[in-house]
Amino acid sequence: MTGGAGSARLPLQEQDELSGRTDVHQGRVVYGAIEEVVFGHPAAGAIVAQMDRLGTRRAFLMVSGTLNRQTDEIEKIRQALGARCAGVFDAMPAHTPREAVIAAANAAREVGADLIVTVGGGSITDGAKAVQLCLANGIDDVDGIERIRVHKGVAPEMNAPTVRQISVPTTIAGGEFSAIAGVTDRSTHVKQMLRHPLTVPRATILDPAITVHTPEWLFLSTGIRAVDHCVEAICSRETHPYADAQSVKGLAMLADALPRVKADPADLDARMDAQIGTWLSMGALAAGVPMGASHGIGYVLGAAFDVPHGYTSCIMLPAVMRWNARDNAERQMIVAAAMGFPGHNAADVLDAFIRSLGMPRSLAEVHVSPEHFDAIAEQAMRTPWVPRNPRKIEGPAQLREILLLAA
Repeated sequence: MTGGAGSARLPLQEQDELSGRTDVHQGRVVYGAIEEVVFGHPAAGAIVAQMDRLGTRRAFLMVSGTLNRQTDEIEKIRQALGARCAGVFDAMPAHTPREAVIAAANAAREVGADLIVTVGGGSITDGAKAVQLCLANGIDDVDGIERIRVHKGVAPEMNAPTVRQISVPTTIAGGEFSAIAGVTDRSTHVKQMLRHPLTVPRATILDPAITVHTPEWLFLSTGIRAVDHCVEAICSRETHPYADAQSVKGLAMLADALPRVKADPADLDARMDAQIGTWLSMGALAAGVPMGASHGIGYVLGAAFDVPHGYTSCIMLPAVMRWNARDNAERQMIVAAAMGFPGHNAADVLDAFIRSLGMPRSLAEVHVSPEHFDAIAEQAMRTPWVPRNPRKIEGPAQLREILLLAA
């Protein structure tokens, strides 16, 4: 046995410096608190099975308002749960505003929920993560979220969630595999991060049949969000073989599946492949590989201009790739090959792919004009991802160069 207790307490970087080992491939993979991923089973029965497994009795459903009011999917789940359904909340707007998080948390608290079940898109999934933290830390008003949000990249000390979450996603941005939630402060139009290892859903249920109700633009654009996860991970300076294996396979599956979903919205096999590609797309992020400028700028576009999450990736990812190519051309070749176009320019491949799905490709298409670029660039510099972009971004002027490429 080597190394005493004293050396074990040193941060990894200091131990590396003491040993002289700073030249090898380095990283750290943390296996998160997600316990199960169930795929291909109908959602209602899978939720019941998870409640049986977890021994929970009072499920609080946070669900898509459209699914609840215009389909029978939520009613099927309520009937399957019977007396174990403690309540339903179906009023979470896009980008997860603080006010809706507090409304949901207070409703869950009032009914004595011991489990949160989400059925819907990323804003609902993130909302439930925030609700978990509100319940655990006695937060019952909008200002209280200030106490649990990440400040300057650091999550504050807080109580761990005890009322946990299981998720049935209806979009494919991948938030159901992450312990990070984005919550928007409407007073400042800034999306803020909440983070705790136990906010990741204990189980995620991938049921392709429940996604057929999702509008085509939303399903396909969130699929590009998953593509963005894969691409920014592959192109990161901090990636490693474990992350690459998931990102490359996830990208290949998404590149194959999304056009099949567009061609035939009833193709459940294609939808399942897209869902599994999304699951793989989150592997690198969970394994510590950071995202880059596409995600950083996307945070600002969503919160300040209400641009849908997926659309931000459709617009920004090719521009970021073009701007980064000077510094990571070799990694970009992996992206093009995974998408079926070895030897081609990755930004061109992505541009053509996104256009083929009918998605927007410019900031002008989502009503963001050059007069806003300085403010967007200033704000994006404060996001967690821009400092980790593979080509170093020294200041707002360089972000403005990227925005002009996407104008």
